[in-house]
Amino acid sequence: MKVLTARKSMALGLAALMLGLTACSSGNDGGNAASNAPADGTNQTANAPANAGGSGDSAGSKTFKLWLGWTATINNDSMVQKYWREHEPGIDVQLEATQGDAMTALNLKLNTGGFEDAALFNRSDIVNSSMIRSSSILPVEKYFDMPDQYPGLASIPKLYLDAMKDKDGHIWSIPTWFDQHPEDPWPGWASGGWFVRKDILDKTGMKMDDLKTISGVENYLKAAAQQKDPSGKPYIPLSFLSDASDENIILSTFGVSTSTAGGVIPVEKKDDGSYEFIYDNPQYKAAYQWMNQMYREGLIDAEAITDKAERYKEKTKSGRIAMNVGGFFNMDAHIWEILDGPTEPAWFYETIPYPQVPGVDHIGANQIVNPYPGNDLYISKDTKNLNAILKFVDYMLTPKAEQQQVANEGPAGVFWDWVDKPLGLWKFTDANYQQLHDSGDAAKIASTNPALYGISSYSNEWYPWWNYAVTDPKGRQKTIEFTEAIGKMGGVRVAQPYDMVKAKPGGLWEKYLPELENVRKEFKAKLLMAKDDKAFEAAWSDFQAALEKRAHWSELKQEWNASLQEETAPKA
Repeated sequence: MKVLTARKSMALGLAALMLGLTACSSGNDGGNAASNAPADGTNQTANAPANAGGSGDSAGSKTFKLWLGWTATINNDSMVQKYWREHEPGIDVQLEATQGDAMTALNLKLNTGGFEDAALFNRSDIVNSSMIRSSSILPVEKYFDMPDQYPGLASIPKLYLDAMKDKDGHIWSIPTWFDQHPEDPWPGWASGGWFVRKDILDKTGMKMDDLKTISGVENYLKAAAQQKDPSGKPYIPLSFLSDASDENIILSTFGVSTSTAGGVIPVEKKDDGSYEFIYDNPQYKAAYQWMNQMYREGLIDAEAITDKAERYKEKTKSGRIAMNVGGFFNMDAHIWEILDGPTEPAWFYETIPYPQVPGVDHIGANQIVNPYPGNDLYISKDTKNLNAILKFVDYMLTPKAEQQQVANEGPAGVFWDWVDKPLGLWKFTDANYQQLHDSGDAAKIASTNPALYGISSYSNEWYPWWNYAVTDPKGRQKTIEFTEAIGKMGGVRVAQPYDMVKAKPGGLWEKYLPELENVRKEFKAKLLMAKDDKAFEAAWSDFQAALEKRAHWSELKQEWNASLQEETAPKA
């Protein structure tokens, strides 16, 4: 639990983030928003009556149609939907999935009369613009101020709602799939870290405490190189999947932030208020100098740059590697999740804290937590089932820690239940439900529930799949232990405005970002594999020159700063 001062600091940061920001895009922007604009450019629903949509006729409604903005296997007689219909919240939800491209389907739907009742889409500026300009949706801001009737809607953090208001104070969607506590968000499935084979560590005579520093890691790699596997081959001291940018964890260890929240480039804000871009951070060079040194000493896998996923996973599974760095899903978590004891090398993997590097006082962010809404529910202004929609969404947004589990699997005591106490371990209690749920067959899974957790919210207080009471095989627990531990190591932080700066349409970032990525990929290999210090310095100089000549680095940074000012300016 964070101390109070930390909570206040994060809250201030979040407040700053929301100032002047409109609903942030999920990165799926596409299609032609302008194609749905009225000919005269006016918004015909801005002054719609509060009860628009025939809500007088909907007072007793107990059914509505929900259009999902993604592809899904639908069974509207699923067990969970039947529970909703017959018990709580007493609403019959009829789902319709999108076929093919979501934006194409949206434009077609809006241009042919719109959707009937409600639509749930991944958050996107383009979707939002298209919905508003179609003049087919209902403003919903008043329903967030009716706690007696809609306590779930009233519980939505004001930070989220304030950011969604247009210049007239209207809010055009109900936000869903957000963190209930933005000041203390759920860190997500943190997977990027350092992983040591404990059995090999034991062979070297070293202890876990010896790996607290980068020099201690170096000592282990040298000692592991002298050990041999059961077939008599020497171990690969350190490996990673560069094809998936696993070396970012090494950069993070050296204090370089490598992640964004939908922005064009990783950036950190310095104490003086200026911004430092990833390739300008002197620790970026220092990290590659360390990697180059390890490579030249034969301590990094010679195939790390060229290996593809399957080859890397096979090396890990067969026990060839003494230490891995990067994402554990890239290693293939399945290789230990199927084990029930020390019968395979994967059983012996343990995660260690990011090793301390001299002069580095904090870990660079490699995972940015964005607690803000991921989905939006839009309501047709012509719906005859407004009461049913609001009642259902209000139920789904009940601010309970377990609500995403309730939304997905039904409430406790129906198809699943607590093992010992609420917010503890849980398990399925309906054998037929579990058999279908775990079958791997899309149609059978759809017969249990519609996987509608995205219409609810989540909390750091309790996450269902970290508390699933399945201990057979025991290896399943390792993945949960890994992600919980890594989430507390310092590489995860909450999104800030500078993490979200996007490419301007027709701007320099849109033009040169692909070449910037080409430069990064080309020179990460040259820097890692340089044959000596002189060759490394030459590669570094060439990298700096390529950033400017090929990727227009200085110009990109100027446009980025201008975009940040525009995106965070107070709304008119």
